[in-house]
Amino acid sequence: MVIDLTQMQQGEVGTVKEIQGGHGIVRKLQSIGLRPGKKIVKVSSHFWQGPQTVAIDNIQVAVGFGIAKKIIIEKE
Repeated sequence: MVIDLTQMQQGEVGTVKEIQGGHGIVRKLQSIGLRPGKKIVKVSSHFWQGPQTVAIDNIQVAVGFGIAKKIIIEKE
């Protein structure tokens, strides 16, 4: 099933399928390890459209709600 990052529940695992956005946001996300093909685990999200935290390899990264809506995930 393909969803955006904000729709994942805590503890769910998925693979980044696509990043929808301009070249700048794609480059910024790739620089922190979020790129198509990467497996991620959703660690947490905050109430009322707050930051979304994911684990990539051995690090945790938080992204804002608006950016998280642009990260398309294929759930496992």
